[in-house]
Amino acid sequence: MSSELTAANGESGPERQTPGILFVVSSPSGGGKGTLINRVLEQVPNLAYSVSYTTRNPRPGEAEGREYFFLDQPAFERMIEQNEFLEWACVHGKLYGTALNQVTKQIGEGRDIILEVDVQGAASVRKLIPEAVSIFILPPSFETLKQRLIDRGTDSTEELDLRLRTAPEELKDYSEFDYVVVNDDAVRAASQLQAIIIAERSRLARQRKQVQQLVEAFVGAK
Repeated sequence: MSSELTAANGESGPERQTPGILFVVSSPSGGGKGTLINRVLEQVPNLAYSVSYTTRNPRPGEAEGREYFFLDQPAFERMIEQNEFLEWACVHGKLYGTALNQVTKQIGEGRDIILEVDVQGAASVRKLIPEAVSIFILPPSFETLKQRLIDRGTDSTEELDLRLRTAPEELKDYSEFDYVVVNDDAVRAASQLQAIIIAERSRLARQRKQVQQLVEAFVGAK
């Protein structure tokens, strides 16, 4: 089974002369990264979402192949044995992973991808793809994080306690990321995440050949 990438607004990435950008977005559970990513996908064209694999059960409203590909543990472990993951990790007792083939294929074709992973997964991706742009979503306080998890209503008491215990450790990794977005207001934070993506696309190094051609045509028109 291979991963799938769903493009925002049904559009594929633009044809361009440089590889696509991999945006890695991470936070503790309940940090709000999924909400921000969904908002950005609605606003930013030519941005694809990489659907990960997991052994956890679907939450209410989640669909196979949209939020995740849901596998049992033996199937997930077979993918590990066959080296099909770019990264994988055990988080709160469940396995999560990102398929390697689709990420590398889409980046090679010049498409930008946004990847939603935990901090363990983000560390693995940074080692394998150093040029990836990593973004940490920081909840404004422990109490806000706790309330978001409670309001989500998808965790048992034991799972909630585990997520709250591990969150402070996960927060310590913030300094390893390229950007930090404080998610105190979803609208503002999503706008900041969107601005990061647009700014990274505008780097001269990512569009040098196209810019050179435009400048040469401009000068030659004198």
